[in-house]
Amino acid sequence: QVRLVESGGGSVQAGGSLTLSCAASGHTNCMAWFRQTPGKEREGVASINVDHTAAYADSVKGRFTISKDIAKKTLYLQMNTLKPEDTAVYYCAAHTRWFCSGDFDRNRFKDWGQGTQVTVSS
Repeated sequence: QVRLVESGGGSVQAGGSLTLSCAASGHTNCMAWFRQTPGKEREGVASINVDHTAAYADSVKGRFTISKDIAKKTLYLQMNTLKPEDTAVYYCAAHTRWFCSGDFDRNRFKDWGQGTQVTVSS
């Protein structure tokens, strides 16, 4: 099991930017960012395969960028042009396979971080 620790959340005004980080304790396969708001299911935001190819939810395409630094064992999510509807707790997760583009089935992600709050005010 790999331990994942998110950081970088905070409060920002609409149109602003934030970068989330997720530090892993060991090797990971395909990884993804999810987010969740109260009363709603956790939804996939972006995923990145071991070859660094990425996939995004339609709601964040063109605004968010997922990346990873293998040497630092760290996953990132650069969030630009933030909107109030981006407000959520953001989680990073590690998939069971090397390639998981667009697969946001939570049951296939074996390791999860504790989450970091992102609040976007209008």
